[in-house]
Amino acid sequence: MDRIISNRKNLELVLDNLKEGIIAHDLNRHIFFFNREAEKITGFDREEVLGRDCHDVFGGPFCGERCSFSGNRQLSGEKKEYTTNIITKTGEDRRIEMSVNVMRDESEHFIGVLAAFEDVTDLLKLKIRARELNNFANIIGQDIKMLQVFQKISDVAAYDYPVQISGETGTGKELVAAAIHNESKRGGAPIVPINCGALPEGLIESELFGHVKGAFTGAIREKKGRFELADGGTVFLDEVAELSKHMQAKLLRFLQEGSFEKVGGEKTIFVNVRVISATNKDLKKEIQKNSFRDDLYYRLNVIPIHVPALRDRKNDIPLLISHFLHIFGEKENDRTLSVTQDALKLLMNYHWPGNVRELQNAIQFAIVNCKGRQIIPDDLPMEFKDYTILEPKRGPSKKLNIDTVKSAINKTGGNKTRASKILGVGRATLYRFLDEHPELMTNFKF
Repeated sequence: MDRIISNRKNLELVLDNLKEGIIAHDLNRHIFFFNREAEKITGFDREEVLGRDCHDVFGGPFCGERCSFSGNRQLSGEKKEYTTNIITKTGEDRRIEMSVNVMRDESEHFIGVLAAFEDVTDLLKLKIRARELNNFANIIGQDIKMLQVFQKISDVAAYDYPVQISGETGTGKELVAAAIHNESKRGGAPIVPINCGALPEGLIESELFGHVKGAFTGAIREKKGRFELADGGTVFLDEVAELSKHMQAKLLRFLQEGSFEKVGGEKTIFVNVRVISATNKDLKKEIQKNSFRDDLYYRLNVIPIHVPALRDRKNDIPLLISHFLHIFGEKENDRTLSVTQDALKLLMNYHWPGNVRELQNAIQFAIVNCKGRQIIPDDLPMEFKDYTILEPKRGPSKKLNIDTVKSAINKTGGNKTRASKILGVGRATLYRFLDEHPELMTNFKF
């Protein structure tokens, strides 16, 4: 066996028949091996790449920001495994699973790296089509709406275009942003979140772009802004609709030119970042109200992704409950918990105005209250006990009264369609009742 393997031609024959792509280069990034499967996956012929700098061949690091041969990074002896997306020579985007290993000589000195990679693009599509996927990039879900989100994440990860994520509060927009970043070649670089609604107006420009020493009272030293800190990576602008018109103009200029000046500074700074934004507002309506610039909207909304509300993917609730019980139940109590059918029924019928975040909080609350190994209705937060009073019952429609209608409207955040379902009546019945009691409308919380 040793004689067979020691023969270079036989070794190449073995590697050429693997179902994984193999690429190996020395410490100067010069490629000295590239097998047939690597040709098939990347679209590059072996003759095009052998002896050339890996970065020159692929127009940048093949491993993206995880590359150990970029800048001042030090090569470590650790094995790296991750998923990323690449663009082939013919312009196709492919999702690949990478395994990067250090190569050493007889004296245990580093002499290069060997990367094995597998194209899993079609496998992901098949799993999505067959609805066999229940999580992707740390996001839990198998509802068709979530599977479409998973596919969109995979599709956009290989490109640097701006992405605009919409969805209600608590749906997991930040998880989608992180997934896009981690699936892309920027995955090894930082993702820097910026909550545009939480930063005071007087400080937000400094937070985004930094400031020089003495730029304003309290600026005792020069400071890097979030965009500069994210160089090579991704900036995630959460609640972007909360930016003032002044800051919208500053952001638009950055998106157009890729540069900015620090507050109080004159030097123009160029950075290489991908911008992902998110909002729970309808930006088109904000444009109509003249509170958001239309030119900025078109710059940010190149690739739109909508994250569905939890009430629109209720078949994911048992999956999410199981996930949260595994994370929090075993971690905090060292015990395996489950949910009774009665408790699950309440959780399934609830309208979830706070979405997945509210579900997570409810499970954590229940874990603390639970005295045994099963979560029962009494272990759930108070709003679920109140909700049972309004839960629709089978049989003839009950007569409406002011108190139940008011409670249902408040519970659903002003959504009359969902309120009618809770009350167990048709929409027309609820609308007629409201027409008969117009004085109540001022008391509803919309």
